[in-house]
Amino acid sequence: MAKDDLIEAEGVISEINSHGNYTVTLDNGHQLSAKLSGKMRKFFIKVVKGDRVTVGISPYDKTHGLIMFRHKVNKGAPSNPEK
Repeated sequence: MAKDDLIEAEGVISEINSHGNYTVTLDNGHQLSAKLSGKMRKFFIKVVKGDRVTVGISPYDKTHGLIMFRHKVNKGAPSNPEK
């Protein structure tokens, strides 16, 4: 299946399971099992609990997905700067 056929959704890593499986909670509240995509494994991109990710979901099986992108978070920047 091509990457163009996947349904993209955003969510948060809620649990790290064995053998490279992750439990992702989507923005709409659904949970699914996901693995890292090949490019993320190739470039050693690490994903930890609480990270915001983009997941590609197969239209045939909505319970499994592929983590395709890890969103960056500016932890050093203030969340509500006062001017």
